[in-house]
Amino acid sequence: MKNINSIKNVNDLSYKLKISFEEAKKDETFKRLVQSINLKDEELMKYTSMLEDSVLEYKNCKDCNGLMTCKNNMNGFCYLPVLKDGKLNFSYVACRFKNKFLKENEYQKNLTSFDIPKEIREAKIKDIYTDDKNRQQVIKWILSYIKEYKKGAIKKGLYLHGNFGCGKTYLLAAMFNELAKNGVKGVLVYWPEYLRSLKACFQSSDGDEYKEKFNEVKYAKLLLIDDLGAESVTSWSRDEVLGTILQYRMQENLPTFITSNLNLKELEDHLSVTSNNKLERVKSVRIIERIRQLTEDIEMISKNNRR
Repeated sequence: MKNINSIKNVNDLSYKLKISFEEAKKDETFKRLVQSINLKDEELMKYTSMLEDSVLEYKNCKDCNGLMTCKNNMNGFCYLPVLKDGKLNFSYVACRFKNKFLKENEYQKNLTSFDIPKEIREAKIKDIYTDDKNRQQVIKWILSYIKEYKKGAIKKGLYLHGNFGCGKTYLLAAMFNELAKNGVKGVLVYWPEYLRSLKACFQSSDGDEYKEKFNEVKYAKLLLIDDLGAESVTSWSRDEVLGTILQYRMQENLPTFITSNLNLKELEDHLSVTSNNKLERVKSVRIIERIRQLTEDIEMISKNNRR
């Protein structure tokens, strides 16, 4: 025999669910939503709270002007009920603004980055400011490179050096993004952090991860080495990592781009490790020669935009 109290509790719960459901149906949007779902009220009322969440997010979407003003829990998505095989499930569905954004930025699948900030990863040619005449040479070079590359011309990359915060990385990332729209795959690497990451793999004896990270940079169709010269130099990082990557890319004529706060002479000093050691100097000069073979050398001195 069933316990009378348990029967009473079940009835109380059903009654409370029905009251909540009927109360929620006073909202016209809620009412239209449940009417569109091919389930009986006895089943739907179990999901009253979730359906109310869906209605709230739907209303937010209806009055929304774009992703910047999205009020939903997950930006660009609406929490909606989906009936499948007679069962009601809830999932996040991209709104029209999110779908547009995803379509417009689909090209970014062609880019891989290591510790590159979001602002740089999303750099666009149209957002480059041209007011500063000190940037005009570089901008013209970049626009010309994009035009020639699209025609099939494989030219030298660029060694772009200049003061801190003048926008070197942004300009080259914008170029990479523009070429990515044409299906060109590229890799952008913040060099100091990349070396730390490789070293961690090496020390942990994770050979597979080390090899994967190393080869992704070494074989990249387009490569941007960002902030070369900001790292702590060791013979390993210079000869086994940087030297090997540059040597391969030079032999295979793979476009390589480098940003630095140092000019090539300063970089040579930086890479010497011990300036009084003649052998170290020779190895440093060898790296500089590879960079000269791979890139054109342009200096850009402009306003520091990070202040």
